[in-house]
Amino acid sequence: MEALTTWLDNQLADNSIFTLQTLGYYGEGLATTVQLVFLSLVIGLVLAVPLAIGRGAKRRWVRLPIFLYCYVFRGTPLLVQLYLIYYGVVFVEGIQDTWLWVILEKPFVPALIAFTLNTAAYTTEIFHGAIKATARGEIEAARAYGMSQWLMMRRIIIPSAFRRALPAYGNEVIFMLHASAIASVVTIMDLTGAARFVYARYYAPFEAFLFVAAIYLCLTFAILYLFRYLEKRLLAHLKPASG
Repeated sequence: MEALTTWLDNQLADNSIFTLQTLGYYGEGLATTVQLVFLSLVIGLVLAVPLAIGRGAKRRWVRLPIFLYCYVFRGTPLLVQLYLIYYGVVFVEGIQDTWLWVILEKPFVPALIAFTLNTAAYTTEIFHGAIKATARGEIEAARAYGMSQWLMMRRIIIPSAFRRALPAYGNEVIFMLHASAIASVVTIMDLTGAARFVYARYYAPFEAFLFVAAIYLCLTFAILYLFRYLEKRLLAHLKPASG
């Protein structure tokens, strides 16, 4: 035991916590985090657009289920949703005998489902509010031009709502990046999971978690820069003209 302690002390003294091997763990965790967040955001966005349209439907049987879905997933912690999907899938009768089990037994898939459903609920509300805020004049002009409801939705309302929702959706993307840190609780080797592994192996909590925090910070700034660029391009017409 004394020899092991001495070896660890020498390793930390030589700053060997940042060897090629440990950097490989961080690289693997970064790739997993980016993949998980990117896929959940893309799939969630695809789901959120029709759900946002249905959220404002006049028919109650269309509007009410979407409202309940958004209410449940926005009103419960993402960690609880992740646990329910990850552990609850085992209790579905007969699922282990189907081809779905080959996919669902991997922790990445239940985590992706939980993250997708969560971000889709928030994004639905964001786009629903942006659609409701569409200027009445734009709708009347589209109707005067002879556009049908779906053509008006595709050419006028959705593009206009997307521009208005961009700042709020940027915050949702950052939230999902930060929330992805909980994926490690279901044995996924993401950035936080890599930090926990390095900490457990080298007993260097400050170095491991501060390094991961710096990576998250860089990713956050990159997302902020991207959305500021998009806002500058897509919302340029709203800026007052220079005299």
